[in-house]
Amino acid sequence: MKKTLALLLTALMLLSLAACAQPAPAAEAAPAAPATEAAAEATEAPVQKDITLTFMASQDWVQDAELALAQKFTEQTGIKVDYQIVPSDQYPNLLQTKLNSGECTDIFCSQAGRFDIVTTLNVAKNAADLTAEPWVATMEATAAAEVTADGKVYGQPMQDTSAVWAIAYNKKIFSDLGLSIPKSWAEFTAVCDAILATGVTPVYEPVSDGWHHVLWFAEMGAAYEKAEPGLVDALNGNTKKIADSAIMKTAVAQIKEMADKGYWGENYMADVYADQPAKMASGEYAMTVANQGLPQQIADLNSGLTADDIGFFVIPLADNQMLNVNPVGPTRFIYSGSANVEAAKQYLAFLAQPENLQYMIDNVAKFQNLPFSGLTPKYAGTVKEFYDMYSEKGTVLQTAVKYVNPQWMEIGKEIVSVIQGMQDDMTMLGNLDKNRADQAMAAQDAAW
Repeated sequence: MKKTLALLLTALMLLSLAACAQPAPAAEAAPAAPATEAAAEATEAPVQKDITLTFMASQDWVQDAELALAQKFTEQTGIKVDYQIVPSDQYPNLLQTKLNSGECTDIFCSQAGRFDIVTTLNVAKNAADLTAEPWVATMEATAAAEVTADGKVYGQPMQDTSAVWAIAYNKKIFSDLGLSIPKSWAEFTAVCDAILATGVTPVYEPVSDGWHHVLWFAEMGAAYEKAEPGLVDALNGNTKKIADSAIMKTAVAQIKEMADKGYWGENYMADVYADQPAKMASGEYAMTVANQGLPQQIADLNSGLTADDIGFFVIPLADNQMLNVNPVGPTRFIYSGSANVEAAKQYLAFLAQPENLQYMIDNVAKFQNLPFSGLTPKYAGTVKEFYDMYSEKGTVLQTAVKYVNPQWMEIGKEIVSVIQGMQDDMTMLGNLDKNRADQAMAAQDAAW
């Protein structure tokens, strides 16, 4: 890492596990941050310059380009930023421990969501009110709604919320085998069987991270609602249980079927998300669940594949043909108990400057856009084709339904138990209901 980079990566301990936080990715990969005028002041209050902001996030949430911007911020203001990057499977518990103990970092990151920021983060207590910050007016309305509670804005989106988690596929492999985009579960399994017969693994599924394989289940929210109209309202009103949903049971069974039939290969339990671009570029895998930044990531590896060689289609579990949308993503929050709230506001204001947001779009391969006005997106032709393929769309389960997103990593463990034959799908869905009930009771939700 460049010695001018004023980011001190700190080893973090998770309770008694003594697991070290992973270092933030080196900023050398990103071009120099754009030259800007002095960092924008978000408030009238003066900010000290001899301080260091602590910033905690899950791995994969902080990009090289952001680290380069942090260096530029330090050069302009003298305020240093200490990024503390935590393994994704440990982060949720560590964040809750920090918040509950009153010892959180100056800035912390979490998935947003109008329900979760209240019930899980308790933003009214734990996060600084950002409503008066000038950059708030530039946020897209759908994204702003998911970081707002009781009329107050508490968070700043940090990733592309326009992207859709869908199945990315190698067009060359499909073309060589005469395969078409599947539009049903039966067609999808037929495609996988044809690919498997050639010695290529149909799907790259990195289970070891603990979160990625949950996408197969949770991103299907629109399909669940279409198959069982009123399901979302019934779940939020506690008049129906997840275990009562036939289509959710079907989805879990089909996830297990993929693993049982070898569609995920032999090493899926050890495969990691960070290897996804390289694995797809190798030609050893034909498909993977990804967002629309993956094609450029693959092209950047100079493997012979271009961005246009990667296409997308929606996850076809339970015959789904609806586009899954989600205005929620990893989000920055300022800890209300921080002694450096004003300096933290200054940093968020700096990151939200249009030239810095555009720098992120231009220098993070997986970002096509960011949820702020006045920016130039970089949607590739294949991405536009994908979005235009589906006339129907709906919201993902973890955003539409309360008490789902906070148990994301637990859902991952439940799915693994089903895949490994340690429990059946009904037991898994029942466990999700129990976890939702526990959260609802803790939140004193009147519907429970």
